[in-house]
Amino acid sequence: MSSKKTEMSGKCNDRKHSNTGVKNAAVFDMAALRESLALAEVKAAAASSKIIKNMDIKNQLRKLSNSSDQTYVPPKQLLQYLVRMGSFTSIPKVAGCDNQDDDLEFSKTSVIDLLERCKLNLEGLPEPFERKLQDNSGSSDKSETLRVLQWNHLSQTIGTKNDKFVRCPPSALDWTTRRWRIIEEIIRYDPDIVCLQEVDHFKLLEKAFGSIGYHGRFVPKPDSPCIYLESNNGPDGCAIFYKDDKLERLSEASKVLEVWRVQSNQVVLSLNLRVRSTGKEICVATTHLKARSGALLSTLRNEQGKDILDYLESFCEERPIIISGDFNAEPSEPVFKTLMQNDKTPLQSAYHIGDIEKEDNLEFTTWKIRETGEQKHILDYIFHSPQLETVSTLDMPTEQQIGADRLPSLQFASDHLSLVAELRFK
Repeated sequence: MSSKKTEMSGKCNDRKHSNTGVKNAAVFDMAALRESLALAEVKAAAASSKIIKNMDIKNQLRKLSNSSDQTYVPPKQLLQYLVRMGSFTSIPKVAGCDNQDDDLEFSKTSVIDLLERCKLNLEGLPEPFERKLQDNSGSSDKSETLRVLQWNHLSQTIGTKNDKFVRCPPSALDWTTRRWRIIEEIIRYDPDIVCLQEVDHFKLLEKAFGSIGYHGRFVPKPDSPCIYLESNNGPDGCAIFYKDDKLERLSEASKVLEVWRVQSNQVVLSLNLRVRSTGKEICVATTHLKARSGALLSTLRNEQGKDILDYLESFCEERPIIISGDFNAEPSEPVFKTLMQNDKTPLQSAYHIGDIEKEDNLEFTTWKIRETGEQKHILDYIFHSPQLETVSTLDMPTEQQIGADRLPSLQFASDHLSLVAELRFK
């Protein structure tokens, strides 16, 4: 993606209000579509040999690794509808522009001073969660490490207009303070690389992080749900920031993910970077896969995972890979196996999963209460090539810290928790 494209992503969406109604009304018979969806779900569940829910994660992973790779492929017309599900294609688009933070200016500063500015703007609110980096390597040598932060920081538009967090205090979603909480959460860990999803205020982050020495890139979703909601700030998408004094950008690219050769509404953004001090090179990528539950959607996510691997194999040019994101998939889903056990680009999880004896064992990365009930899942990951090893990871807050109303909260800006891993070349 060229810098020109990046600049364009921050410009206004000159979208006019439309009264055309349902976009696909002439194409789809809704009664037939529902029947086709129900049939497709049954077939997908049968093909994927759904795993019994009350099994522990280790057994789930073992059964998954031995299961058949045969999958159910929906008819193309149904597939075209499925891969766009989640965008609000039945209502008019609403003009939006990334200008809601034009009241703020960021001059060159330090991390300490920017954190102090955050603290002043968050005065009167609770302190953020106290979290610590847990050393996983058993070694005190942390030279030449790369600290990577992964976070779905929750789109402001989607969080306030669509997600329906029924126990979240409205003041926790007030953008005038929430934006400072987001900045604080990211820079307090002083990461070398930042991978973000649901970014709908890229210009703010670009200015704030630019003031302390980061460069960033952004790619929006092709048909972001944000642009169908009132008071939006433009489309949401994925972003990567990196410390310019530590890393040099060699090349960049992005891709709209495909499912059986049909473009979806999800993207992957990737950068090839060189460590200035050593000359070693890495490929960093981030993505946000299809949401919603069910065997059919799980199958679609797996196809998106395959598309990512094919794309990265070409783009990385044999560099070690770091890929993080909100994969919207539990470890028991096929896409987890696809990423971890493929022959061409095998990956490892920076965090331990399914091993309760490990201090950094993940139990959840998102915990929220919506109208549909309480949801607690592992959906977010940092994966890396075997040429890299994990030195340390950021621990998760406890249930007591999170509180009875779960996330987001006055202490934490998103329904997803940030992950941080320190990695080094072997």
